[in-house]
Amino acid sequence: MQISTLPFLRKLALVVAVLLLVGCGSSSSHPFAMAEEQQPQTTEKPASGDAAEQPAAKAAEHPFRVKIPAPEFPKDMEWMNTKGPLELKDLRGKFVLLDFWTYCCINCIHILPELKKLEQEFPNQLVVIGVHSAKFDTEKEAQNIGEAILRYEIEHPVVNDDQMKIWNSFSVNSWPTMYLIDPEGNVVYLRRGEFKADDIRQVLNDAMAYYRENGSLDEKPIQFDLLAYSQDPTPLRFPGKILADEKSNRLFISDSNHNRIVITSLDGELQEVIGNGEIGSADGSYEEAQFDHPQGVALVQDTLYVADTENHLLRKIDLKEKKVTTIAGIGEQARNNWPGVSENATVSSLPDRFIGTPKTTAINSPWALWPRGDSLYIAMAGPHQIWKMKLDESEIGPYAGNGREDIVDGPLLPPVPYQQGFASFAQPSGLTSDGNSLFVADSEGSSIRAVPFDPEGSVRTVIGTSHLQYGRLFTFGDVDGPPKTAKLQHALGVCYVDGIIYTADTYNNKIKAVDAATGDVTTLVGIGEPGIADDPAQFDEPAGISHANGKLYIADTNNHMIRVFDLETKKLSTLQIQGLKTMPVKKRPAAAENATQK
Repeated sequence: MQISTLPFLRKLALVVAVLLLVGCGSSSSHPFAMAEEQQPQTTEKPASGDAAEQPAAKAAEHPFRVKIPAPEFPKDMEWMNTKGPLELKDLRGKFVLLDFWTYCCINCIHILPELKKLEQEFPNQLVVIGVHSAKFDTEKEAQNIGEAILRYEIEHPVVNDDQMKIWNSFSVNSWPTMYLIDPEGNVVYLRRGEFKADDIRQVLNDAMAYYRENGSLDEKPIQFDLLAYSQDPTPLRFPGKILADEKSNRLFISDSNHNRIVITSLDGELQEVIGNGEIGSADGSYEEAQFDHPQGVALVQDTLYVADTENHLLRKIDLKEKKVTTIAGIGEQARNNWPGVSENATVSSLPDRFIGTPKTTAINSPWALWPRGDSLYIAMAGPHQIWKMKLDESEIGPYAGNGREDIVDGPLLPPVPYQQGFASFAQPSGLTSDGNSLFVADSEGSSIRAVPFDPEGSVRTVIGTSHLQYGRLFTFGDVDGPPKTAKLQHALGVCYVDGIIYTADTYNNKIKAVDAATGDVTTLVGIGEPGIADDPAQFDEPAGISHANGKLYIADTNNHMIRVFDLETKKLSTLQIQGLKTMPVKKRPAAAENATQK
């Protein structure tokens, strides 16, 4: 079938993405589907002369055509960010937004800031509940979900739906999915995939008056007992990525949840702190600069490049002048991941190259960086692609990946967006290189991929699921051995040294050695159980890894630490950063007058 317009291509790609995630067809057979994206019915006010002709009952008409009683939550579920279990009947009178999510999912991560906007705008009318329905085995553990709540700074209750009971009762089949329940306890709106706060704000504003008028809207404030209120301050907070530079004897640490970059010597002596710790995108001096949960960094001479992930920006730091500058992105998540392509483009009008000017091109969750020659390669987690930017900041655009979330080998980049027969990635989150290929931690497929620097080459899988006919995004584990049987679980970090791709096997809490030539996998360090000990070695979801002077430097994310593994002695230690001060943690607010405490 000939595809004539890009909007059709996008719709087709979204359908394919959902099918890959859930492994099934249309969900329109379940009754809740009738509420999908229905808009509230609005009653236009009659002209003054026609008031007598307006039926009296019209003003009281329910704003939603479809109203389906919401099923109650099962008993004995684990709840977090609240004092105890919640029941929907206890929230009667509020709009309740159920967010079905899993904490590995980039699409789920994207809507968390949108939920926060809604919570801030409708604090007394709306309650958001995160229904965490895990994809990976590790994500079923309440402790790990709690760490994710803290890492993503979630301020609403979350229920651990580890057995998919709530998921099944609401007939969910993809992440993220959102249901809106009205103050009368009815499901009135369903939204699949990512959305913006504006989309839900309009629904709430259009419907609010009806519930106020009939007395069913309870606008009494609710305060929840958040996990953040019980946390102790730490020098680092969820460090995401790390870069060890042997030549200059420096470590560059993405202190992600402190929204800053920390520079130390390789033995831990503090040298610089870049960023004032406030979430923002301000350029300027180290004290003025702001970031939003930065991840990967790359060093080119005296310039440090930063993937400013949640700002959807690339920044560069002049280490001599001590100045931060924005070089790519517009500060908003890209909705079109193919630069140079307009909404109404036809296949015949597509450009020869998908490139744009960095400062005017929106980007989407840059997660890791790697410099080579005159270019900077970017693991762009949001669109499931590898991007490339010229270091002279003249152009930026996708280098590999057709934009479909999958683990598929093949030529680098299609001439038509989302075209099959080309390489697909699934949330690339780590980069390293042997000089000939770029090695990618392709996290959602628990795979390590090799991307050639030769644009005529093809992507191959070093270890992972590309050889499977189906289930490529749902095959994972903790198995050493040859590539056809070995398994990783949501690996986020990679570091190439002398033929070995050292891998932060994040959800297995291990560091593994992957032979770059054969794909053979061996556990290097870590017993698998989350913990903080040096002996026996334990980690807690390590996400970053780098090498210098025969040692691996590891961002042990959930432990808020940097660990050091000596490749010769096989000993693990914890780096002590001398002089790095802690930052304030979130404090419990004073009880609001008449507020319900939950």
